[in-house]
Amino acid sequence: MGFPKIALSGSAQRPAATTDVDNPIPIVPIRSDNKDVITNTPAAAAADAASVSSDNKPYPDEGLQKGIKDVQAVTLTWSKKSLVAVFVLIWLLYMTNGFQSSVLYVLTPFATSSFQSHSLLTVINIVASSMTAAVYIPLAKMLDLWGRAEGFLVMVCFATLGLIILAVSENLATYCAAQIFYSVGFSGLIYSVDVITADSTNLRNRGLAYAFTSSPYMITVFAGSKAAEGFQANVNWRWGIGCFAIILPVVAAPLFFVLKHNLKKAEKRGLVIRESSGRSLPAKLWWGIKEFDLLGVILFASGLVVFLLPFTLADSAPNGWSTGYIIAMIVVGFVVLVFFGLYEAYIAPVPFLSINFLLDRTVIGACLLDMTYMIGNYCWSSYFSSFLMVVNNLPPAEAGYVGNSFDVVSGFLLFIVGYSIRRTGRFKWLLYIAMPLYVLAQGLLIYFRRPNGYIGYIVMCQIFLSVGGSIFIICMQVAILAAVDHQHVAAALALLSVVGNVGVALGSTISGAIWTNTFGKALERYLPETALESLPDIFADVEVQLSYEIGSPERIAIQEAYGYAATRMLATGTGIMALGFIWILLFRNLNVKKMTQTKGNVF
Repeated sequence: MGFPKIALSGSAQRPAATTDVDNPIPIVPIRSDNKDVITNTPAAAAADAASVSSDNKPYPDEGLQKGIKDVQAVTLTWSKKSLVAVFVLIWLLYMTNGFQSSVLYVLTPFATSSFQSHSLLTVINIVASSMTAAVYIPLAKMLDLWGRAEGFLVMVCFATLGLIILAVSENLATYCAAQIFYSVGFSGLIYSVDVITADSTNLRNRGLAYAFTSSPYMITVFAGSKAAEGFQANVNWRWGIGCFAIILPVVAAPLFFVLKHNLKKAEKRGLVIRESSGRSLPAKLWWGIKEFDLLGVILFASGLVVFLLPFTLADSAPNGWSTGYIIAMIVVGFVVLVFFGLYEAYIAPVPFLSINFLLDRTVIGACLLDMTYMIGNYCWSSYFSSFLMVVNNLPPAEAGYVGNSFDVVSGFLLFIVGYSIRRTGRFKWLLYIAMPLYVLAQGLLIYFRRPNGYIGYIVMCQIFLSVGGSIFIICMQVAILAAVDHQHVAAALALLSVVGNVGVALGSTISGAIWTNTFGKALERYLPETALESLPDIFADVEVQLSYEIGSPERIAIQEAYGYAATRMLATGTGIMALGFIWILLFRNLNVKKMTQTKGNVF
């Protein structure tokens, strides 16, 4: 499927190549059987041929936006040592992210309980996921138009600011606002390094690369949970979160400087040509508006937020879902999103993603599977940590181990999945294994997630879920990237992230609705009459729930209420997840061995 390259207005002509004996440009070896040099589009093949000068010195592809041309210049310039350094630094960033997410996973129930708002856990997820989803498209444009390093730096600033505000927040409103900065920052940061990983690898090895960068989670699931327990017991939850506001900038700075240093090297060697500033100010403004797709970004961000906010506000509205402004927001948000799609397809001078790619069945299948996976998971996982502590009587650290067991299993399994894709060149067959296993495990949890049940059965189900989820994650990323060219790598990953975050918001909404309408009523039904006066505190505070002695009538009643709510959340998630069997059929059985997408010294 060909796609016409977008010509940047006023682009400068490429100068004659100069010889650089001391710093030869490393080139990916070309195999004699030609299996590794087949591009995924005829247009890309033509661009590759055109990007080599008469002296056989490779240049970035013509017609690409600035950020993509810059990163191609970097990969054509850097040494193997720089490539290794980038992957090591990305690994350290993933370790930092895994460490802080494990700590936050354990400490969030205590933080919200300090505001008497434990039952509003899903509200935080909904608001943060809605805002994060709206940021991916402008961030993708920033990475393509401005540069990979610059977009990465902005996300580090957002994440650091979010951590600081989380640590000092004194009420739920401030905590929710901080969670937005935190979620936007860390989600955008990981998205940025995923794009950089894609820029630095070929399609055949991309699954292995993502497996390597995700491997720190095997360490952080244990270290983070234990550290969170120590902070809660010996310091407080605020320092458990706040310390990462110091750690993150220190870990992130080297990657930024490595990218900028190699870009400077590319500029000195003539691989990066900057346009002259001969245009007038209005011409520059119009160029920025056009290339950034400003109207499309505004339409998408505003439409998505307006559409998703009612899922957060409905419970507090005067007449619930039948309230006028709730209905109006859903309708207006939906209409704006539809208009965004029409605008991108037929009007936008530089669209976010080509309509040809948007209609590709592999892209559609990957997006639908990602959304379904997130909805099915978040229908029940928001209260899983609390369930393990209250119902299975686990201390916070052990609850974190079980709740984050996905990270341990996936750390090993992702390598197996990535290597399988490298060897076979195919990924669709792995999905046929993952889907039945995942649905089976989620269905088994309905039975085993009962009060005072054997924790070993829950761990077994978590392992099965981790196997299926690991395959989903790698295959969805590889599939959507294999369906596009390098020009649209950031946009394709952004699209996948957007639908994933929408899935998180919808799943959390379903979870919150089930919890609100089942847990409180079950508590009222099961609690002894002597404890009914404390029902509001029990409903809102996990520490109050844990304060009742194990085996006491009150603790047993609370456990029964948890089991009643959890069964219904899991049943809903399992039913939704079954839709994945349909979405897998949409995937094309692509062979990534016969595709190239990147240039230069890549893995």
